[in-house]
Amino acid sequence: MADVHALVQDLGGFAHKRQLVARGARDIDLTRAVRAREVVRVRRGWYTTERESPRVRALRIGGRLTGISAIIAWRGWVLGNHPLHVSVADNSARLRPTDRGVRLHWDSGDIRDRGTATSVALIDALVRVVLDETLETAVAALDWALHTGRLDRIDFERVILALPKNRRWIAHWVDERCESLPESLSRTRLRVAGHAVESQVRLGGERIDLLIDRVVGLETDGEEFHRDSFERDRRKDLAIIAANYSPLRIPARMVFYEWEAVASAVDQLLHMRGTESQPTIQRRARGPSR
Repeated sequence: MADVHALVQDLGGFAHKRQLVARGARDIDLTRAVRAREVVRVRRGWYTTERESPRVRALRIGGRLTGISAIIAWRGWVLGNHPLHVSVADNSARLRPTDRGVRLHWDSGDIRDRGTATSVALIDALVRVVLDETLETAVAALDWALHTGRLDRIDFERVILALPKNRRWIAHWVDERCESLPESLSRTRLRVAGHAVESQVRLGGERIDLLIDRVVGLETDGEEFHRDSFERDRRKDLAIIAANYSPLRIPARMVFYEWEAVASAVDQLLHMRGTESQPTIQRRARGPSR
């Protein structure tokens, strides 16, 4: 008797019947595993050990995760809740009905041939993100992919070349030196507001997250990284002052939910140092109007 649960787990938590049969599973084994709730039959021919997740929802519809939904599944840098983005073949039939929280993307054969059983390839997901999401969301996803090594420079160029020509300017907004989501969001928002921003500026043996207009040294603290580094952070603040920059340390939550207060503090520090901010530049990376 085949251990269907173990077989599906070995295949990444999702498996088609033909894969399981090739590994010795019989119809009676599959039926027993489903009845025993060891696996779930998501749709005809597909089995999983997951109960309910975006990947399961996408497969149940008849597609795979794409766009920002794929980035979230890979634990990328994403803020907030987003609709479920599902890639389906452009010749798909027998799709299950979807609710209002799902956006279908009808993709061609070249996209279908890449990726896994539950997600499109990273390159295709990132292209979708640039086309569908706001500028700061798209930049954060690209920052994450480069910084973590999931995307190398060659594949980054492939993402850019896969975009319409009028979207390729986003390449100049991405920075692989970026180390976190709050840092990425801060950099993009400050640049949109007209500031000159440098990432990971070396200061002796330390680095400043962001240097704004060569005046403000901005540090964005995430609790998981800074909970036990109070003294080191204070020493870095002193080093920023010694370098004749104005230090500004803010928690990630303020970047996420109180950005107006952060932007106001930056402007006030610049004003105190006699540096005026530039007019805001309104640019967004969104798909065409529908």
